[in-house]
Amino acid sequence: MSSVRANIDDMGISRLVIRDATAADAAACAAIYAPYVTETAVSFETEAPSVADMAARIVSARDEYAWIVLEDDGVVVGYAHGGSHKARAAYRWSCEVSIYMQMGRRRTGGGRLLYRELFARLAARGYRTAVAGVALPNDASVGVHTAMGFEQVGVYKRIGWKNGAWHDVAWFQVALTDHGDEPPQAIS
Repeated sequence: MSSVRANIDDMGISRLVIRDATAADAAACAAIYAPYVTETAVSFETEAPSVADMAARIVSARDEYAWIVLEDDGVVVGYAHGGSHKARAAYRWSCEVSIYMQMGRRRTGGGRLLYRELFARLAARGYRTAVAGVALPNDASVGVHTAMGFEQVGVYKRIGWKNGAWHDVAWFQVALTDHGDEPPQAIS
């Protein structure tokens, strides 16, 4: 799946493209992510990753999971990716997902588009379940996860300290596909 086009009239954007990310998207993804790191508790990282670090993350996630970007007229305005949930072998059919939109583009529908495409790609690779951690409070993230069918399965209380306060993290889970009786032997 190389790209997906969508017409989104209610977003005020006539044409969007979702495509696989490449290392060349690292600067755009780093710029989108940086304010979440430096200005909010949405991310528990305390230093924004460099462009080189982001490029390495993209390549690593793309090889085993997926990393996609949302473009508006050729400009990357959001991204989503999958990654490891837990290292132990029995978890290999599950993954953790994240989504980030430019600050001014949150709650516009772009996140739902990204998640739909990400879920399809992860399911095609054999993943059965996606989980997401949401630092609280974060009504926008809770809203998009709920809209995408995630169910809240628990909350870690006062688990992270950032910006002078303790933060809870809500955990959400969604089935990417029918689990079936037995999973595939390997993830593709």
